[in-house]
Order: sequence, then structure tokens, then C-alpha cells
Amino acid sequence: MRQPRSIKFHFALVFLFFFLLVVVLGWFSISRLNSFNRVSADVAELWLPNTRVLGDLNNFTSDFRAIEGSNLLSSEPSEIAATEKQMEQLDRSIAQVERNYEQLRHGAAELGLYQKFKEHWNDYRGTVNQMLALSRTDKAQAIAVYLTSSRSAYNLASDTLGQLTDRVVANAQQASVRLAATYRQAYWLIGLAIAIAAVMVAAALVYFSRSISAPLLALADRMHRLAVNDTSVDIPGTERRDEIGEMTRAAGVFRNNAIQLMRSQRMLAEQASVLAEKLAQEQRLTSLQRNFVSMASHEFRTPLNIIDGHAQRLIRTKDRISSEEIAERARKLRGAVLRMTHLIDNLLNSSRLIDGGAEHYFHPTQIDLAGVLHEVAQLHQEMAPGAKIVEKGGSLPLQTAGDPKLLFQVFSNLLSNAVKYSPEGGPIEVEARREGNEILVAVSDRGIGIPEKDLDRLFERYHRGSNVSGIVGTGLGLYLVKMVVDLHGGSVAVDSREGEGSRFTVRLPVRDVQQREPAAALETLSS
Repeated sequence: MRQPRSIKFHFALVFLFFFLLVVVLGWFSISRLNSFNRVSADVAELWLPNTRVLGDLNNFTSDFRAIEGSNLLSSEPSEIAATEKQMEQLDRSIAQVERNYEQLRHGAAELGLYQKFKEHWNDYRGTVNQMLALSRTDKAQAIAVYLTSSRSAYNLASDTLGQLTDRVVANAQQASVRLAATYRQAYWLIGLAIAIAAVMVAAALVYFSRSISAPLLALADRMHRLAVNDTSVDIPGTERRDEIGEMTRAAGVFRNNAIQLMRSQRMLAEQASVLAEKLAQEQRLTSLQRNFVSMASHEFRTPLNIIDGHAQRLIRTKDRISSEEIAERARKLRGAVLRMTHLIDNLLNSSRLIDGGAEHYFHPTQIDLAGVLHEVAQLHQEMAPGAKIVEKGGSLPLQTAGDPKLLFQVFSNLLSNAVKYSPEGGPIEVEARREGNEILVAVSDRGIGIPEKDLDRLFERYHRGSNVSGIVGTGLGLYLVKMVVDLHGGSVAVDSREGEGSRFTVRLPVRDVQQREPAAALETLSS
């Protein structure tokens, strides 16, 4: 059933008001513009053409008088003929201008002056014709006519034309003044109408805001508070008879239902938390299994294919193969076996360190870190003969306290990543030197690099760069690197640009075994 004070009714009133306001304002503006257009039409269609035609008439008549004098001063027949021809052309031009003037609209006063001008001009032309006839027989008499009767007739015509021109110019100026006044009047009246319309619009907006917008915003605020379980909120406006009243009453029902739902929500939240933990654990296990299967299927298949291929080659060519080729193929077989062995050891060690805690397997001894790095480089050179691994640091020993197995795995992971992410076979540098009380080890490559957005999470567990799709990996290598380096009291940093390569820098403190107590190791790991 339609309410007598519904929002639809309010909207209809507001839009009808705006429509009528636009119609009235448009009609008023058009009427003002019509008045301005009428005055401007008088200026454009009457006074401007009149002024232009009278200007031409003044120019032609003054030119005619000048040519008349030139005719009297001419002595050669050719000059006299030329001036008479110019007079004929000016007669035609003056006649055309007169026809143009007569086609325009004029007042009675202007027409009277124009008729007087034509009479005086015709008298003048008659005198000029008499003078021209005399000039052929009696030059002196013609000059006397030019200076007397011809001048008087011309002056009468010129003065009458001047009066007519002055009157038209005055009327044109008055029309221009009226045009400017009409424009100013229309400008201010339209501006006043717009101001009145703006006030009315503002009043309508205030009415709309107070009666509809403000109650809706208040209701929306209370709904937001109900959405965050604030059931103490009051809901006014239930007594209204329009749609807003219906909404407030519905909000009251929603509040009552929210109170009942809050009791069950706590129980559901607890159950959802338990389920979320179980789901996260299942997802983690599934991801680990998928990554392991993907990596194993690729990493194990490659060396096995190498072993199988070389074994078949040895079987087929056993009778004609040379000892040098046998040694070369045996070296490749050994490299494939080393690669599989290293992969198996790496997987087992990673699983043991992550699940059992690296501190339980931390057994520091006095080691030469340069020797460990050399072993790592030799191993990866044998596993990837095509890699260009360059060792820098000379033959000086780098003595410190550390776990050789864990550090071997740290630098093996860094070097393995450098080889893996250098698809073009660029040089890989392993640099080691002592700086004060620290040993600096840097592994640099010119591979695919690391996107800037991934650098902050690079050492997180299971995190891999966004540009390594299609390259197998578990996301555990750099996590283990940081774990072991922290266990040794050192630090690891990375400097990388996508497409230009990466540089991982490990800093380890120089110390003796007796300086490295298990308690200190556990404190470093926990921090």
C-alpha cells in the first residue's frame, strides 16, 4: 500500500521543482536574449549598412569633384579623354551606391535629406556637363564655371550628404548605446535569476538532506555498528510512515537477531579456528609433497638419463671404444652420480635441520673456510661441467670456528642457486677474504636476478621469487642458509636486480672453538 509521505513522493516533488525551475529560467533567459537580438539586428542590418553606403557615397562624390578639376587642368586630348572616362565610371559607381541605399530601411528624416542630396547632385551634374562642353571651346569660361556655379552646386550636395551622414552616424551611436544597455540589463537580470535559482536549489537540497539523506546516513551508521556486533545501539525513526520507517523497523529486527547470533558465533569461531589450522597444515603438506615430487622427477631423471645414455653407449661401442673415451664417459657417469648423491644428501639434511632444529646438529670445530669453499666449488664444477665457476681469494687460509657440514651446505645452496638461475652459462664468482674480525664470502652470478618486490621475503620458508616459474625448487635453500648463518653468529645479505644477476654476501665472525659455547649458539638462533 502506497504511503502518503513516501520517499517516492518526496523525490517526485523535488524533481518537479527542478524541472519547473529549469523551464522558468530558460524561458526568462530566452526572452532577454530575444530583446538583445532585436537591438543587435538593428545595428547589424540597418545602421552598419547605412554607414557603409554613405561612406562610399562620400568617397565617390569627392573623387568626382577632384577628377572634374583634373579635367580642366588637362591640356592633352588623351588626358581629357581619360578624365572623362573616369567621370563615367564614377557616375556608374554613384548610381549603384544610390540604388543600394534606397533598398535599405530609412526613417522619414533620412529619406528627406537623401532626396535633397539627389536633387543637388543632379543640379551639380548638369553644371558639370555644361562646363565640359565649354572646356572644348573656351577654357577660361569653363574654369569660371568650375569656380562659381559648379562649386556652389557641389557644396550644396556635399553639405546635404554630410548632414545625412551625421544623422545616420548619430542614430547608429544611439543604437550601439541601446545595445550595450540591453546587454547589461540582460546580463544582470539573468545573473539575478541564476542567483535566485541557486538559493532555491540550496533550499531544496537542505530539505532533501534533512528529510531523507540525514535519516538514511544515521540508519547506515547504526547498521555499521550492528555489523561489528554493537548491539547496544538505539534505532530511532521507527514511527515514520515511509520507506525509512520500514527500514528502521527491519534494522530493529536485525539487531534482535544479531544478539541471538552472537552466542553461536563464538562457538563457530572456535571451531573455524581449529579447522583453519588443520587446513593450513594439510595445504603445507600438500605443497611440500607437490614440490618434492616436481623436483625429484626433474632432478633425479636428468642424472639417471645421463647414466643410462653413457651406459648404453659403452655397451654398444665396447669393442671399438678407446681408453680415453672410456675415462671421459666414466667421468660423466661419476658426475651424474655425484649430482644424485648431493641431491639426496641435501634433501635429507634439509629435512633433518628443519624438523629437528639446526642447533641440535651444530658441532663447531676449528676449520679453514677457504678449504670448505674450494670443496664446494669443485663439487659443483663436477656436477655442472658447463658452469663457469671462478674462485677468488688466493691460497690464504681463513681460520674460524664453525660446523663444516652446515657451512658446506650453506655455500652449496648459494652456489647451486647461482648455477641454476644462470641459464646462459655466465660466470659465477666465489670470493672470500678477511675484513677485520669477520670473514666475507660472496657468491655472485649474472643470471635472471630477483625482482625487487621479492627481496623482503627472500629468506622466508617456502618463499620463491615470482620470476622462477618453470625452474624446480622447494623454497627451503635460502631459509636454511639464514638459519645456519645466524647459528654461527653471522649475517647474510643480498644485492640483486632483475635481469642483471645477484650477489649473496655472508659475513662470519672470526673466533676460536672455545669462544663458541653451545649456550651462545642457542641464544643466537633464538634471537
